[in-house]
Amino acid sequence: MKDRYGAAEVFETGLGWIAIAATERGVARTSLPEPSLENAIETINDVDLTASGAAANAVREAKRLLLRYCEGEAVSLDGIPIDDSGWTEYTRLARRACRAIPRGETRTYGWLAEQASGSRTSARAAGRAMATNPVPIIIPCHRVIGSGGDLHGFGGSVGLPLKSRLLAMEGAITPPISNM
Repeated sequence: MKDRYGAAEVFETGLGWIAIAATERGVARTSLPEPSLENAIETINDVDLTASGAAANAVREAKRLLLRYCEGEAVSLDGIPIDDSGWTEYTRLARRACRAIPRGETRTYGWLAEQASGSRTSARAAGRAMATNPVPIIIPCHRVIGSGGDLHGFGGSVGLPLKSRLLAMEGAITPPISNM
C-alpha cells in the first residue's frame, strides 16, 4: 500500500537533487541531496498524491529553506512542520532532541539516547531512530556522531562524504571524508 501525501516536489540544489513529500500535518519525507534526479525520486516513488493546500504550503516552504541551506546560508529549518504520525514515542523524542542540536555543533548517539530515554544505554536505539529518519536535514541526523568523534553511517547514495560536507558547511569540526 502506498503512503498518502498531499504534495511532493523534486528540485535541484547546490548539493544535489532533493525530493520532498508532505501531508496536511507537515513534511513527512525528504531525500538527502542526491547526485541524480532518479536517486531523489526513489525516496518518494511510492507516494500517492491527493489534493491538499496545507501539504503544498509545507512543501513550498521546505523547498525555499532547503534551497537556501544547500547554498550554505545559515537558515533555520526549525519552523518547517513535520508529520510525525506513526512514529513511536522514543523515536519522536530522539528526533526532537536531534532537531534541537544547533547548527555547527554535534552530539553523540549516547547524548541523543539520554535525551530520549534518560539513559545513555539506548544509544543503539537512538542510532536506529537516526538511520530511519524520514526527513534528513530538517531533522539534522548528520549532527549525530560516534562517542570518539568519528562519523558513523549515513544514508543516501553519497553516504559519509555528504555527512562530512554538511558538517563542514555548518562549521562543525569533523574528520574529513573524501569522495564528494
